[in-house]
Amino acid sequence: MRWRNLPPMSALRAFAAFAQGGNVVAAGEALGVSHAAISQQLRALEGHLGVALLDRSGRQLRLTEAGETLARALSQSFADMIEACEEITGARDDRPLHISTTPTFAASWLMPRLPDFRTRHPGVDLSIDPSANLVSLSAEGVDMAIRYGQGPWPGLENEMLLRSPMVVVAAPALVGEGALPPLEALGRYPWLEEYGTTESTNWLREKGVLGPSRGGLMQVPGNLLLDGARDGQGLAVTVKAFVERDIAAGRLRVLHREERDEKGYHIVTRPGVLRPALKAFVVWLRRQGRGAEGHPEGS
Repeated sequence: MRWRNLPPMSALRAFAAFAQGGNVVAAGEALGVSHAAISQQLRALEGHLGVALLDRSGRQLRLTEAGETLARALSQSFADMIEACEEITGARDDRPLHISTTPTFAASWLMPRLPDFRTRHPGVDLSIDPSANLVSLSAEGVDMAIRYGQGPWPGLENEMLLRSPMVVVAAPALVGEGALPPLEALGRYPWLEEYGTTESTNWLREKGVLGPSRGGLMQVPGNLLLDGARDGQGLAVTVKAFVERDIAAGRLRVLHREERDEKGYHIVTRPGVLRPALKAFVVWLRRQGRGAEGHPEGS
């Protein structure tokens, strides 16, 4: 390695913290120093490299193209170093297991099953992050994501957890008990949609159901989507496994079903050896995924 070409580590740390936090104040708080010290380190790094890493022409500092390149490399490198240090000291296994998933999946599939995991692994602390955003997995952040789609996701390991067709459902009080309307006629009904870009949002856009003549749209958090559908407030598109019991009980009717859908929910992790808590969670998820469709094991 060409060690003499490497800039001072303090300057690299300051720049990586700035790139992650977006400003010198956040970087200073992350490293426990003043924002003036961060600014000094950033200028020292640019001077050492002889390259402009920051665009200072606007009101806020922004990364240049060279800065973006360095930031990507440092983010992964520092993350790997932090993970290695936490692994050899045991600190990695002490922090909570951070799981990212969509709100609908969390509310309809994961949360009803978590008591079983807690019983089997009482020493594992969990942090469930229900978000429609496609988050990045990192050593110091999100350990695992449960993503809906066909996969794969570049640079990540993934395996199918739950394959289930998408269905359009509604309460009989809203659509009646008669013949089912065709897909193209569903736009005249009121619709419920989850906030953000989710599996239901993408399906609706692909099918063009919500056109100019739609009967109205209400966006709600994912954990309220099916509650609204059961109450007759609108049609909803969701994964069939989430509403099996509602369909069987007559609370919801299936108005449309995707017969050939290769998409599903995947377990997504970073490459490499999984820390013990994450390995235990993945093994537990696999067992749950092999259980009866739409129902927690033992229910």
